[in-house]
Amino acid sequence: MTQRLHLVFGGELTDPSKTEFRDVDDIHIVGMFPDYASAYSAWKSEAQRTVDNAHMRYFIAHIHRLRDEGAEASPTEELGG
Repeated sequence: MTQRLHLVFGGELTDPSKTEFRDVDDIHIVGMFPDYASAYSAWKSEAQRTVDNAHMRYFIAHIHRLRDEGAEASPTEELGG
């Protein structure tokens, strides 16, 4: 079975209508999760914890989509040489 990794992260945005972080050095990495359900649970918890700050946003990144399982090497592996 293929592993479906998800990264949950967030931080304060420059404008609530955009996805540009105010300070990339201050991005909160919640963690890496083995499935969408656990990532969603972590995302929801952080989003609810910071609901009073309109500029704070959390995201779920589908890490497994960065890999092309059908190719010999994914584009990210090719960058390393």
